[in-house]
Amino acid sequence: MGDRANVIVVRESGTHELYRTGWAVGLDLDLLGGPEAVLAMLPELRQDGWWLDDAMAQGGVLLDLGQKVLLFFAWEGPSTELRHRAATFELIRATWQGWKVRWLYDGPAELRGYVGLDPEYVRCPAAALFVAPFLAPEDEDLARPDPGDVVVTVGTDRCHVASDAFDHPVREGTPLLERLADAPEHGACHLHVNSGIHLDPERRRLGWWSLSSCPRAYEVPTLWPGWTVEFWQDDWERHVRASGGRFSPAPFDAGQEAGIAVLAEAEERRIQRARHRAHVAHLRTAPARSPAD
Repeated sequence: MGDRANVIVVRESGTHELYRTGWAVGLDLDLLGGPEAVLAMLPELRQDGWWLDDAMAQGGVLLDLGQKVLLFFAWEGPSTELRHRAATFELIRATWQGWKVRWLYDGPAELRGYVGLDPEYVRCPAAALFVAPFLAPEDEDLARPDPGDVVVTVGTDRCHVASDAFDHPVREGTPLLERLADAPEHGACHLHVNSGIHLDPERRRLGWWSLSSCPRAYEVPTLWPGWTVEFWQDDWERHVRASGGRFSPAPFDAGQEAGIAVLAEAEERRIQRARHRAHVAHLRTAPARSPAD
């Protein structure tokens, strides 16, 4: 698996151990088993001291065993999906009784900051910004149940959708305003996207949210000089209210139905990982073939 994530364990003594996994996509599903299940994964993870940076870390988990704190973030998985996020958090908290569970919006930088290391070590240069293209209403990417794209509304008059395969458009700063002038118009967005921006040009106010991590999330106001910037974290409903209906995701069951879907996905992941372990074990124990074979 090529999807990378760091797993950090802070022991009762305060020392920490750094691990790396290639199973980042769906890492949030592994948390459903509670702390014991996560600790049981450690022997199969790499322990090489490699901190993944903003561009490479597709997820991350930190367990503080002494303080009983669980921190995590992901780029993909049910915790980043509008329809399944609330149910995923409810299921995780149910198996982490007595723990403080918190999502990290600034990803690997917050992981390092928690253990007292310099967050800048995992930063990518500003030149690494990848500008997200705007999508036309008929774009096939928008046909998925959870397209995970970015809705951008301007006042109560305009609505656009950008791809989420690139950086969050809010990181462009004020140059985003020029690109919006030629962006395809959607009228309204009823998709289950996973991030958004609402702009009020007359009052020079901006609100944005995200269900995944975003590098330098708390520094966004510096990119919008002269604007009042509010970070709504994962509160997408504030965007719905501010946009006057331009963003209004189709109704969905965030309770029992969503919970069943998340548990089914977790079971499928458990089966896949078990098969992978069996395959690796077979390769390690299989007799080596001679050159003549």
